[in-house]
This record gives sequence, structure tokens and C-alpha cells, in this order.
Amino acid sequence: MRYKLLLLCLLLTSVCSAQQKPVNVIFDSDMGPDYDDVGAIAILHALADKDEAHILATVASTRYDGVAGVMNVFNTYFKRPNIPIGIPKDGLDLRDWQHWSDTLLAKYPHKIKSNDEVPDAVQVYRKALASQLDHSVTIVTVGFLTNLSNLLNTGADEYSKLNGKELVAHKVKLLVCMAGRFPSGYEFNVMKDAKASQDVYTNWPTQIILSGFEIGAKVLVGVPLIHNDAIENDPVKDVFRISIPMAKEDSLGRKSWDETAVLVAIKGYSPYYNLHHGRMSVADDGKNTWDDNGNGQAYLVEKVDYKEVEKLINELIQYQPIKKQKAGVVSH
Repeated sequence: MRYKLLLLCLLLTSVCSAQQKPVNVIFDSDMGPDYDDVGAIAILHALADKDEAHILATVASTRYDGVAGVMNVFNTYFKRPNIPIGIPKDGLDLRDWQHWSDTLLAKYPHKIKSNDEVPDAVQVYRKALASQLDHSVTIVTVGFLTNLSNLLNTGADEYSKLNGKELVAHKVKLLVCMAGRFPSGYEFNVMKDAKASQDVYTNWPTQIILSGFEIGAKVLVGVPLIHNDAIENDPVKDVFRISIPMAKEDSLGRKSWDETAVLVAIKGYSPYYNLHHGRMSVADDGKNTWDDNGNGQAYLVEKVDYKEVEKLINELIQYQPIKKQKAGVVSH
């Protein structure tokens, strides 16, 4: 009897350990023109500090001057200055109209001063994926599908003898996208690089979860952050502080499209959402439609009151990074 109880305890310990293993994440973001990307990267780092995520790389899907530096600002602020960063060498050149990125680059430490200092996003993807165990990586994209399409169409290189689609099939467990409007419609991330979107949603070889426009549109965040006087010299706060007053529609907080995707990528969908299974198609003009008879993809459907998600995101974007350890003591 004791032997059976011991085996059961060992089994339960093993299961719990497996469930608590940090999610290996590659974060792909347009980091502007909207600023929900900022909330998303803040959540990513907050959950990494809670040992729920391991950040393999942060890549940009846009290539405006300074975007690599902006990503480095956040990675540096959250005590991970050496996370690999990549940008697309071609593709869209879109940035924030509020110019918060200029403020961050002028105010906060960052080693990367030019986009020319970082490799192509596809190279960063291939190197990161090749170094991981099979079926162990979650990719979360909250921007254009440019990089993922380029990745699918790569050939063998110094990192792997596999082509792009084979490498993804071997190494990626899940792709989570802030993309689409369901069951059909136009959504910015899908529409702006429609050709790349068509390629990815037709040819991607692993499971895809989509956080649609309608999921984040009602989740308004940032106001508690900008009114939290205890938080100073925080680039996340600065972005929301600058941007919220510049649009009347944001007076109650900014919509949380990108944050919901990161939350689901790391914590899973089941605490907050159900899945509607099928498959997305993208027209030449970027409009997405849904086929309930398809397979391999699913979009989120609310399961709990969206206010629960709103509260959680508001808490996570106020997270302050762990300070360096001194004399055996870690403080926040």
C-alpha cells in the first residue's frame, strides 16, 4: 500500500512539475503603430519573472527606424537586455503616431542604437527554433504575419538542415495570433500584409489559436497604471501616459488586443475562453472568413466576464521588474 501511495505521489509531482514548466516563447510584434504591443511585452516579462515563461526572442514585424532599440528598451528595463532581437529586412514600415517610441529611445537605456545592429527576424527565428526540443516552442504574434511567412519559405542553413515549414513542424507546439475578426471581417494585422496572412493561415503546420478583434476590443486598460504614483521611470507607464490623452476613445483605457494573445499563449485559453474550431481563410484584400468544417485552428470565445481579464491585464502591466540580487536578498 505504501509503495502504491509513493508511486502516486511521484506521479502527481511529475504531472504538476510538467504543468508548471515555463512556456518557451518567441514574441513577434509590430511594436506600434498601436500601443497595446507595449502592454503585451510588459505581460510577457512579468510572467517570465513569475517563471511562467522563458523568452527565446523578441522580433519586430515592422522596420521603422529605431524599432530594434525600442524592443531593447523594454528587454533592458525588465533585466533581460540580451534577449535576441530581429527585424524584417523588407516589409512594412509603420510606427506609432503618438511618437512614444521617440520618448523611450531618448529616455531609457538600450545598447541597440540602430536596426542595422540586429539580424533579420527570420535568422533569429531559425536559430532560436533549432536550439529547442521538438514541439516545445510557443510563438505569439501580435503584429503582421510577414516574419512567419518568410520563415515558412526559408531553406536549410547553418542552424538547421530543415526548411522553414519542416523546422516549424518539428519545433513549434502552438502559434497564438492576435489576428482576425470573427466569424468574418477586416482586421488590421491580417489586412496590412494580406499576402503573408494568406500564406501563414494556409500553410502553417501546427495548431493555431486566434484572439480576434472582438476579444480585446472591450478590455480597456492603462488608466490605473498612469494614476499609480508609486511607479516612476517606467517605459510602460510612459507610453500609456503619453498616448491615452491623445485619443478621446481611450479615455477609459486602451483596448487590449495584443495583451489577450500573450495571456493565452502563456497561461492557456481555458481559464478565460472557449475555442471555436475550424479554419480561417484570407482574401486578397485581407478580409478573413471562417470555415467551421476546417481543422487545425480555433478562435477565442468568451467564457468568463471580460472584466476579469481586464483586471488581470491592468495588474500585470503595472508589474515592476525584479532588481538585481544584493547580499542574498532579492527586492522588487
